[in-house]
Amino acid sequence: MPIRMRDRAFLLGTLVTAVATALALPVLLAPAAARGWAGWHRRRAAGLLGVPVGGRPDGWRNLAWAFTHVAVGFPLGLAALVCLGNVLVAAVAMSLWWAFPADGRPTLFSVFDVHVNDWATALVGGSVQIAVLGAVVWWAFPPLARLYARLCLAILAPSARERIEVLTQSRVGVVDAHGAELQRIERDLHDGTQARLVAIAMQLGLARESLGDGPAATLIRQAHETTEEAMAELRSVLQTIYPPILADRGLDGALSALAARAGVPVRTELAGLGALPAAAEAVAYYVIAEALANVAKHAAATRASLRVACAGGVLSVEVADDGRGGADEARGTGIAGIRRRVAALDGDVRLVSPPGGPTTLTVRLPVQEVPCAS
Repeated sequence: MPIRMRDRAFLLGTLVTAVATALALPVLLAPAAARGWAGWHRRRAAGLLGVPVGGRPDGWRNLAWAFTHVAVGFPLGLAALVCLGNVLVAAVAMSLWWAFPADGRPTLFSVFDVHVNDWATALVGGSVQIAVLGAVVWWAFPPLARLYARLCLAILAPSARERIEVLTQSRVGVVDAHGAELQRIERDLHDGTQARLVAIAMQLGLARESLGDGPAATLIRQAHETTEEAMAELRSVLQTIYPPILADRGLDGALSALAARAGVPVRTELAGLGALPAAAEAVAYYVIAEALANVAKHAAATRASLRVACAGGVLSVEVADDGRGGADEARGTGIAGIRRRVAALDGDVRLVSPPGGPTTLTVRLPVQEVPCAS
């Protein structure tokens, strides 16, 4: 349908739906009915304007739109109907005025009540009425239709809170999908590429032993060493993609293993770690691994503590030590990397490390999409 015809059809449809809305106002007090009716009009208005429709408005906006639709949409639709109707009346009066009874002939310019009783009045008056109302229909209706469509979308636009909820849900879904993809890549590399490299290394080792000395043995030795280096690099890459220990032992087991090889005694408290998103598990693992590595390398600590808990849709991590403190992010302690990883999940990081210690790193990660264990 041509654009201008769509605009006029939109206004005429607005008249019909405004009448229907007025009659159905008691029914529209039900949230489900109001949401469906308003949602259909949002799609209709968005289709006219050629814009996408996202989110879903809350109940009071749907009800506000219903009253606005009756108060504003009905007059606009009625004006469109009157103008188009009078264009049709003028067309009929110009050619068929003589076919009507003398006391029932068409009238032009209803405000002035001009009766058509001769050809001169029919031709001149009809032409003027068609020209004036046709100009209104042609030039005024499209912007009015689009203005009203924008008004509908403005009233029915989701609130800031609803937009934030939609964005949060989308972000969590993307993060979860990303975490699942990382797990798949890690499994493929671990079970496929790494296994083949191990087999190649074993074959090269056997060939190296059987050849003894000589140029061929030297080449085999170099290939064997290069393969082992590639395996070491691949293991490092796998650790950065998704730690295999998380898939094998879960977050509880992986954190216990980190604490056991931390280099200082670590008192561990783990609570409420149920089914967590893979991305949140990976970030928590990396944060704790980096924090414990800092304790061992820089803090000169004699002991540390690790507390991890999930409650109220938030995964909390706290790593503390009795070391010398004074942790400085600018000196490459890995805190900046921790902040980047945590920020990707909309979490926050707090570091307290006065000179002389102690040092406490606290991280909070939202995990609303997967219920925490009770």
